[in-house]
Amino acid sequence: MAEKKPVMTRTGFYVEKDVLDWCDSLLSQAGVKSRNEFVTEALRFYCGYLSSRRSENYLLRALSSVLTGTVQDTENRLARMDFKIAVELSKLAHVIAYTHEVDPEDMKWLHGKCVEEVKRINGAVEFESAREYYQKKE
Repeated sequence: MAEKKPVMTRTGFYVEKDVLDWCDSLLSQAGVKSRNEFVTEALRFYCGYLSSRRSENYLLRALSSVLTGTVQDTENRLARMDFKIAVELSKLAHVIAYTHEVDPEDMKWLHGKCVEEVKRINGAVEFESAREYYQKKE
C-alpha cells in the first residue's frame, strides 16, 4: 500500500535575506532537500514549541493549584493543633493560678520575663532550662 502524500498548499511570504541564507546553510544539517521542506519542518517545530509552552503553563497552573491546596490543608491542620495546645495551656495556667496565689505585680514581671526569654530563644522553650535558670536565681 502506497503512502499518502500530504496535501500541499502554495503560499508566499517575505523573509529577510540573511535569514534565508542562514536557512540555506542549514539544509543538509536539517536533513531536508529543499527550502520548502526546511520551512515545513521549522514551522512544525515552532508550532510544537508554542503548543508545549501552553501545556507547560497549564501544568504549572495545575501544579500550583495542587500545592496551594496542600499548603492550605497543612495550615488548617496546624491551626487546629495550635488551638488544642492553647486550650491545654490555658487549663494548666488556670490550675496553677488557682493553686498558687500569685501577686499581680509578680505576674506582670513574669510575663515580661517570659516574652524576653521566648524572643531570645526563638520560641524553643524547654522546661529544664527554665527550671535551671530560675533555681540559680534563688
